[in-house]
This record gives sequence, C-alpha cells and structure tokens, in this order.
Amino acid sequence: MNEPAYERIASSCERIEIDFSKEEMANLAVIHNMPEQSIEDIATVFSYLEERKNQTIIDTCIKLSRLPKKEPKTFEGFDFSRIHGQDIERLTSLSSLSPLYSRKNLAFIGPQGVGKTHLAMAFGRKCCEAGMKTYFLKATELNQKMTYARKFGKIDSLVKNMVKPSCLIIDEVGRCIFDEYNTNLFFDIVDRRSIKEGPNCMIFTSNKNPKDWENYFIEKDSLLGAMDRFFNDALVFMIKGESYRGRKTETISLQAGNTAPVTGTK
Repeated sequence: MNEPAYERIASSCERIEIDFSKEEMANLAVIHNMPEQSIEDIATVFSYLEERKNQTIIDTCIKLSRLPKKEPKTFEGFDFSRIHGQDIERLTSLSSLSPLYSRKNLAFIGPQGVGKTHLAMAFGRKCCEAGMKTYFLKATELNQKMTYARKFGKIDSLVKNMVKPSCLIIDEVGRCIFDEYNTNLFFDIVDRRSIKEGPNCMIFTSNKNPKDWENYFIEKDSLLGAMDRFFNDALVFMIKGESYRGRKTETISLQAGNTAPVTGTK
C-alpha cells in the first residue's frame, strides 16, 4: 500500500525544511473541502520540490568536489572484468558506500594505468550523489596548498577545509616530497579526520608501496603517526597488472622521404 498523501507531504516538507505538518495539511483539506485527488496533487508538487532540492545538493557537491564533470569517472564506467582475485566482491561492492558509513579509509595501491584514480573518483562521485561533501586533489596540489598556507598565514583554514568533507581523496601519494613542516600538517589533517564525527572516509592512491612512503615525507614520526591513524581501520586494495591505458590506440605505419620515381611508357 502506498504511503498516505498526508504522510508524503509531511515527509517532503521535512526534507525541504518547510514547517508544515500532516495535521495542518489535513485541517487545510477540511476547511477547503479538498477532494482526495487534490491532496494527491499537492503531495506530487512537494515530492517534486524535494527531488529538485536533492538534485541541487548533488550538483553542488559535484561542483565543489573538483571531480571531472565532462567525462565523469563512475563505477558503471569501470571495466571490472579486468580485475581478478578471490575477494573481487570487496571491490565491486564499494558502490554501496559501506566504507563511508562504517568510517573505513580506502587505499588503492598499484602501478600506473590499472584504474586506481578511476576507482577513487567513482567512490567520490557516489558520495556526492548521496549528498555527501567530497574533495579531490593530487598529493602535489596538497603539498603546494600547504606551502601557500604557511606563506600567507592560512594554515588553520587549509586544515579545516581538508577535514570538512565527508570524503577526502588524495591522489598519487609519492609524486612529491613533503618537507618537515608539511609532513606535520599532513599528520594534523589525518589525525583530525580520524576523530571526525559522522560518515567519514579518506582515500589515498599511490603507485608506491606504503612501506616506501617514508621517502616522500621528511618528518618520519609524523608520517608514522598519520599512517597509524589512516591504516588503523582501512581497506587496502593492492592491484597488480599491466596498464589499461592505450587499449584503444591504433598504430599506423607510414614512411617519409623523397617520392619514389615513377616509371612507365612515354
């Protein structure tokens, strides 16, 4: 049986933050002698307003996430047939967002071209579609932001912005070297996110094994502290194999040089 129109109206109003109860709607219907169809029509209007608000939230989350909009990376667009292993279901089930709600971090480790960034972006986009704030940046960009924040006295603002999203994605860890101060900031971000309330997930991608990350973070104690907090409750996907890039490449052999002489009858 469908939910009564009064209940649907009240539910929609609550979600779009309008103070209008089912009792008020019922009283209004009595006062104006509204037929059942009119009440159903009103429920349809409020349902539309709810859907429109939800879509606005999703669009805003995607816009602010720095995830690609023109060619979005999605789970539907990922070729899972290329990935094999006994626990492949742990990978294919990521679209349920269970790590976000169970507050588990994610790490995708492996060589270039096996889909690490695609998977991280797909998870981030799914978070946006659930109305969760997401932020994507490369490790080099984070390093630059830290140096800029130090120079212009905006460290508190930077850390706050990195802690605020429900899902924070740091792509390509191991592409740059974090100096001592920036390593300390890195620890601060991971530490504060580890105690952040509500749905929370941090994602790292890297073609470097985590045991080798000490080569890219100068302050070893801060790095170890950050890694302890990150990997304390995390799902780490170690992906091996050949690069998936260039699968659509066509190689066309041609030769350049002087035109060969043309022979023939006079």
